[in-house]
Amino acid sequence: MKLKLMVVGRTEGGWISDGCDQYARRIVHYLPFTLEVVPDIRGAGGLGPAQLRRKEAEKVLERLGPDDRLILMDERGRTYPSLEFASLLSKAALEGVRSMVFLIAGAYGADESLKARADQVMSLSPMTFPHQLVRVLFLEQLYRACTINKGEKYHNEG
Repeated sequence: MKLKLMVVGRTEGGWISDGCDQYARRIVHYLPFTLEVVPDIRGAGGLGPAQLRRKEAEKVLERLGPDDRLILMDERGRTYPSLEFASLLSKAALEGVRSMVFLIAGAYGADESLKARADQVMSLSPMTFPHQLVRVLFLEQLYRACTINKGEKYHNEG
C-alpha cells in the first residue's frame, strides 16, 4: 500500500520543515510514502475564506485518483489512539487498499466538496493546531504506526 500526505501550501522553513523531512525519511523504510504539496492559490489575497477553500479543493481533487482512499484531517474528525491508528493502516493494507492519501487542507480548512469525497475524517486532537504544525505531528504519528505494526520499540504503551 502506498501512503501519501497531501498538504495545501508549502511547509514553512525551520524546525517544522526539518521535522517533516526527518519523519518522511523514516517512513519510507516501512512503506512507499510521498509528501505532496498542493501549491498556494495565486491571487488568494483577494479571496474570502469560502472562495479560497473551493479553489484549494479543486486543486486537490485534480490530483486524486479514483481509487485513492482519502482521509481528511480535520479537528472535528474521529480521533484514534496510536494503536488503533496503526491497526487502521494494517486493515487497509489487508483490504487491498492500494493508495491511502491523508490530506491537510489550508489554513481555513476543507471545502464541502473535499468532505464529500473523503472516505473518512480524522483528527489528531480535539484541540485546534496551526495547519503547519499538524504536518509534523501527523508524520510522527504515521511513523509511530509503522513501528507499532512492525513490532519495534518506539511506542511505549502503558
